[in-house]
Amino acid sequence: MTVRSAWLLPQGQTREDTRLAPVSPVTHESPIRVRDGVLPGGAPFAATGAGAMQLQIGAGRAYVQGTDAQGAYPIANDAPVTLTFTDGDAQFGRIDAVVVRVLDALFDEEGQNLARIEIVEGEPDATPTAPTLPPASLRLWDVAVPAGTSAGVGGINWASALADRRRYTTAAGGIIPRGWGLGFNGAYDGQYRDNGSVLERWSAPAGEWQTYRAPRRTESTTTGFVVSSAYTLTSFTARRNPDAGLCSFYLDVSRKGAQLDVPAAGNVNDEAIGTLPSGWRPIIDADLSISDGYGEGTARLTTSGVLTLRTWSGNGSLRNDRSIKASATFMLP
Repeated sequence: MTVRSAWLLPQGQTREDTRLAPVSPVTHESPIRVRDGVLPGGAPFAATGAGAMQLQIGAGRAYVQGTDAQGAYPIANDAPVTLTFTDGDAQFGRIDAVVVRVLDALFDEEGQNLARIEIVEGEPDATPTAPTLPPASLRLWDVAVPAGTSAGVGGINWASALADRRRYTTAAGGIIPRGWGLGFNGAYDGQYRDNGSVLERWSAPAGEWQTYRAPRRTESTTTGFVVSSAYTLTSFTARRNPDAGLCSFYLDVSRKGAQLDVPAAGNVNDEAIGTLPSGWRPIIDADLSISDGYGEGTARLTTSGVLTLRTWSGNGSLRNDRSIKASATFMLP
């Protein structure tokens, strides 16, 4: 058997059916219905042109939801299935759907109990649309069949005719991978899905998918700054976010002893103020502004954490009775 379904055959579910068909709980759309879809892993139900009018569908596993009374059918396709499309209409194109379908004699009029991969043929039209599916069907691919298409004129151009319609499902509580169609609501508050670029979380109160942002891992310290002998440390505060690679600090110091006389050009020859602790230092040397409220200057912060005064413009001197403040934000290594 190629396409298998668990909990369907009245004569008994085989051991192979049980091993191959997925039977674990899956994501729900309501208290009784599951989110049907393809189970991710590899390239389930991949489509490959196998001839002018033939398409091969590869192995894969899925859940097909019937009515609420039917429940969901676990499906496994363990070998390639080849489908043959009928020739195109003479006047209009059409869209056919490739589906996994479950036939259950207890709930439909087909008189059979089996699962299969089949073509649901669309209606030819000047602007064709994909066909409505029969009950207990899961759409895998849509195939555009242009007017006049046949094996005799080259058949279907598989490179442009295929439209991927596989939607995915996963175990209860799992993250739903991106597949065809993102316009569905979450089933419960806190459900997650991958939209192809970011992780989204369903907010039941807001009734929408919201981009998930991990909690910021911030760390702070008020210790570890080693002040130089020429200065007195009043306060030091630093905060960093290792996930974002950012760090900022605020520093308040005052000069000891005599005031610093500054040459007319303002250069101070890199007088050391102190050193930031390891792990709180920039990825590249950074320049920052400092001020005592009257005069101001520039400082250099190196990758080794050394903070030095470089220039000062405060009427020719850096006084020792004023609080000098510095702050900066920079990238961590």
